[in-house]
Amino acid sequence: MKRWCGTLCFFLIACPVLLAADPGLHVIKTYKVGGEGGWDYLKLDPDSRRIFISRASHVIVIDADSGKPVGDIADTPGVHGVALAPELNRGFTSNGKDGTVSIFDLKSLQLITKVKDVGENPDAILYDTVTKRVFTFNGRSHDATAIDAATGKLIGKVPLSGKPEFGVSTDAGEIFVNIEDKSEITVIDPQSLKVKSVWPLAPCESPSGLAMDAKNRRLFSGCDNKMMAIVNADTGKVITTVPIGDGVDANRFDPDTHLAFASCGEGILTVVHEDSPERFTVVENVPTQRGARTMELDPKTHNIFVVTAQYGPPPVATADQPHPRPPILPDTFVVLVVGK
Repeated sequence: MKRWCGTLCFFLIACPVLLAADPGLHVIKTYKVGGEGGWDYLKLDPDSRRIFISRASHVIVIDADSGKPVGDIADTPGVHGVALAPELNRGFTSNGKDGTVSIFDLKSLQLITKVKDVGENPDAILYDTVTKRVFTFNGRSHDATAIDAATGKLIGKVPLSGKPEFGVSTDAGEIFVNIEDKSEITVIDPQSLKVKSVWPLAPCESPSGLAMDAKNRRLFSGCDNKMMAIVNADTGKVITTVPIGDGVDANRFDPDTHLAFASCGEGILTVVHEDSPERFTVVENVPTQRGARTMELDPKTHNIFVVTAQYGPPPVATADQPHPRPPILPDTFVVLVVGK
């Protein structure tokens, strides 16, 4: 009996990969939302159970548990992302086409005001709880803009070395953002609005999605060359890379399950287990649907939401459009819920 127990204990310590294998995730629900137009980021409010989904010129809001529509935020041209400040009862959208941020009432979803001259093509957006500032990451002007979340006033801008993509905040004096065209991570001080560090991500190319394990200080960057780069958030060192699907655009990390996720446009959700702060293992590639490249994590249910639609045949290539995108078929937009 003692020998068996000793063998079992050794197995449990030595084989974390086997214990972490096969979380058994799959698409458990499909919400048929419909409508026309493209999409980008989605954002969950865990307390109100609302999901905010950007849809080209407006933001649709659905119930996370039923998929039923609960509201719509209009006049957000070229909207990319949504940030939430529940303690202020405010939400924020980054409107890429006109360089504005819409501030709306989080309960009524009514527009409060628009902040103008934010930057060129504000893309990702986040709320930093310590400074109570909203940050937009502006793709064409290569900078980040800080906005006072309570007053809507522009505070300042942070010049960046290239095109920013997704960002994350530790809510403790640090913001990390992927620089897509330079394959870097930039660290910003949200109070002083100064760049603290710039870290190369090689062999990662064209990073987009970004997530963080705040406890173990690990960043998860989704790369265009079908890998996830895992970075030490203290030193900037790339600890390792793991293979993921093609066409990643979002990453998330669940601190309760120690799982990192990459949603990939080819139609899979790559799941990576954090065996230890130094060791990471791909444990599953969950089939989703073509185009499901952005996502959100529900910290209460541990489910993942991805969005996509069906596509028609691509138009004929031309000199101006050598790689034309296939059209999105009307009323085929869906939210897929991935869970156990």
